[in-house]
Amino acid sequence: MFDIRPVGYVIGLIVTFLGVSMLVPMGVDLALANGEWGVFAESAAISVFIGLALVFSCANGVQQGLSLQQTFLLTTAIWAILPIFAALPFVFGATDARIVDAVFEAMSGLTTTGSTVFTGLEYLPHGLNLWRAMIQWFGGVGIIVVAMVFLPELRVGGMQIFRSEAFETMGKILPRATEIAARISVIYVALTFLCFLAYWALGMTFYNAIFHAFTTLSTGGFSNTDASFGVYQGPLEYVAAVFMILASLPFVRFVQLLAGTAEPLYRDSQVRAYLGVITALVLIMTVYRIVANGDHLEHGIREGLFNVTSIISGTGYSSVDYQLWGPLPVVVFFFVGLIGGCAGSTSCSIKIFRYQILLESISTQVRRLSAPHGVFEPRFEGRPVSADVLSSVMGFFVLFFVLLGIFSVALGLTGLDFVTSVSGAATALANIGPGLGDVIGPSGNFALLNDAAKWILTLGMLLGRLELLAVLVLFMPAFWRG
Repeated sequence: MFDIRPVGYVIGLIVTFLGVSMLVPMGVDLALANGEWGVFAESAAISVFIGLALVFSCANGVQQGLSLQQTFLLTTAIWAILPIFAALPFVFGATDARIVDAVFEAMSGLTTTGSTVFTGLEYLPHGLNLWRAMIQWFGGVGIIVVAMVFLPELRVGGMQIFRSEAFETMGKILPRATEIAARISVIYVALTFLCFLAYWALGMTFYNAIFHAFTTLSTGGFSNTDASFGVYQGPLEYVAAVFMILASLPFVRFVQLLAGTAEPLYRDSQVRAYLGVITALVLIMTVYRIVANGDHLEHGIREGLFNVTSIISGTGYSSVDYQLWGPLPVVVFFFVGLIGGCAGSTSCSIKIFRYQILLESISTQVRRLSAPHGVFEPRFEGRPVSADVLSSVMGFFVLFFVLLGIFSVALGLTGLDFVTSVSGAATALANIGPGLGDVIGPSGNFALLNDAAKWILTLGMLLGRLELLAVLVLFMPAFWRG
């Protein structure tokens, strides 16, 4: 018989932690003599009470390890349940949000998507805005742990290719997930602090620097102004681009760097491919801006670098409405969002390594056709790619684009136009943030969408953040019989 108690125990602990963390924005509102502090006190009390109730009721079922079924259920349940509790301050607070809007905002935050249904962000209480940034920051470090600890073991979407080297430092594989999480957390906090210092030094206020450091390192993209990053023109865009790139690199390489070896970072084909794609796209956008829009060189490079990096990393900041640049940038930015960063980072979308494996597989097939008697096999990072990994990657691609079509049709059936439906489905499944069009484009938000569309997009964000298969496998009867 399936024992759900170990899953409930872990979820209870995390919900309790989430409730305790609400005391931070509560303290901010108290310090500013803002009456909103009571919102966080109430939300924290509810979260801690329910979390501890789960912990104590499930404590007698705690065991040394989780079964495959328990691990899949836990991975999905955390990201499905936490947004409900994270949404409480939005329901009780100044936003006075309806359930659908509060859950959408919380899911967007925790999955680091960055789409928002709130307007007048600069007028929200500081505590409530800080909470939006905090849940993105929690989601960023959370997905790194999931991507590097759970998904490789669950053999999801080709992630198993990283299982043999997961956090291999100085020739030794770290023995426990807790140690992995601890080392990740140290690096994550350190990079966030450096980002905060850079923002603060270049002119952001203390509060805004903290806010945007949280949402930059998580590649989340929430901002505390309706204009997103558009109010921070100039050097701050370069700083943001640098830290968005760092956040979308494999954190395992930073662990190795701290252990005294930089070679794995330089030799990582993911990193080289990712940086190469960014460089090529920035050059294309810069040349286009100069030729087609009459822009000057520095401004063209800066706007191209910032917006390309923001979309490919899945951060979703916007400094300008790039839809006004012309048709080519619109098409480029749509497909750029479907690339994504490196595995084991806070980034999202399909991920660069899957494209590398896909291209290597195609190349291998072409060589086999041209030399039928030759022996060719696809390789990644110098190692052969097993049939298991290949089928997993191909299955992910097929599933992603099938779901993209299904979600686009579903959104269209709610009454949305074609551009909004397709770009909305893409931005949810790839956890990008802004879509395209007049409504959900870089200068808009998701507030005007109907409730059905918001629920569909909320489900899409959950599926996309957990690599699709980790969620869908739960609905297969054969899985539970295994």
